[in-house]
Amino acid sequence: MTDRRGVVAKRAENLMPDVPYVRGWTQARQSAGTLASLLTDLGLESDFPGLAADVNVLGDGLVRLGTIRPEAALLLAELISSGLEAEMLDSTAQVPTDALKSRASAA
Repeated sequence: MTDRRGVVAKRAENLMPDVPYVRGWTQARQSAGTLASLLTDLGLESDFPGLAADVNVLGDGLVRLGTIRPEAALLLAELISSGLEAEMLDSTAQVPTDALKSRASAA
C-alpha cells in the first residue's frame, strides 16, 4: 500500500543501487531520536517501545511508532492537537501586533 507521496511504500529489505537509503534512514533516525527525547521528557517512553527509524524502497526515511496501546495513540493525538491550538493562538495574537507595527511605520 502506498499513499500519493510514496511514504508507506514497501520496506527496503532488498536494496537497489542508486537509492540514497542512508540519507533517508539518517533523517528518520534523527527525527525518531527527537521524538523519543520529547516522549521521555513527558514520561511516555514506555508507551512507545517500538519507536524506530526505518527506510522504504524509495529511500524515504520513516519513523515507526510500533504497536501502541489505544490510550497512547489518543494521548499522542491530544498532544498534537494541543500544540496546533497553541500555534494558532500564537499566530492570531501576533496579527494585532504586526498591524500596529505597520501602522506605526506608516505614520
